[in-house]
Amino acid sequence: MNIKWHEGAAPHMKINESKGVTYLTFPALEKLPGITHGFSTRLGGVSGGIWSSMNLSFTRGDEESAVKENFRRFSAALGFRPEDIAASSQTHTANVRVMTEKDRGNGVTRPGSYEDVDGMVTDVPGVILATFYADCVPLYFVDPVRRAVGLSHSGWRGTVGRIGAVTVKKMQEVYGSKPKDIYGAIGPSICQDCYEVSEDVILEFQKAFGSDAGKSLFYKKENGKYQLDLWEANRLIMEEAGLLPEHISLPGICTCCNPEFLFSHRASKGKRGNLGAFLGLSEG
Repeated sequence: MNIKWHEGAAPHMKINESKGVTYLTFPALEKLPGITHGFSTRLGGVSGGIWSSMNLSFTRGDEESAVKENFRRFSAALGFRPEDIAASSQTHTANVRVMTEKDRGNGVTRPGSYEDVDGMVTDVPGVILATFYADCVPLYFVDPVRRAVGLSHSGWRGTVGRIGAVTVKKMQEVYGSKPKDIYGAIGPSICQDCYEVSEDVILEFQKAFGSDAGKSLFYKKENGKYQLDLWEANRLIMEEAGLLPEHISLPGICTCCNPEFLFSHRASKGKRGNLGAFLGLSEG
């Protein structure tokens, strides 16, 4: 399969294969001890049709048994169990929830017990945070000093709401994290070249980032639409939250540019499954 990496940027992620499952990781996070993380691809699952093959959504019309098997396979590839996963309940908010031992299995091996959660933090070893995607932006946060992690789903609404900064603040408040110690990573999502939006979205970004935001976050086209850069917006949010520039990794890979490798809502016109981002502290 021909993977298209983002032009002008060295790939910040690498492709891995384990037990028949293909997934992505960040080398910068792999260097940190005791961290389990990964991002799924379409490869290595059992789903068919538009969900082929590693669909990790119970709500897209796929067979429940296939999705459960996909979670089992992906978990085995990364070295944890589906029962360890604490899943988000995404509604494009900037809500960040503290996850504890009692949240294991939530939304995967048992019904979800909370709503409107787009971001999560934890310091419990073995609890694996999981958020889900098909163009929106995954945000990973790892504090190797205080031994805490955060994982957040940031679409354009979450980006306007600065969920990345909200996640960092939650880690500061709950775990005593210092932003300068935190490593951040922006996961596979839609790139600026693929992300066309209308003026109402741009107006929200100008309100959130200031009228000068257009200099780096978007440009207007002849058809009256705009191309918006969610990667850059979230990188700026991480820096504003106090993360060091050298501690921030970019994906280098776009979901919409690689629809055979990654699920993309835009590329598939909504006929697709979901990818998953996973992050936790290793046990032992």
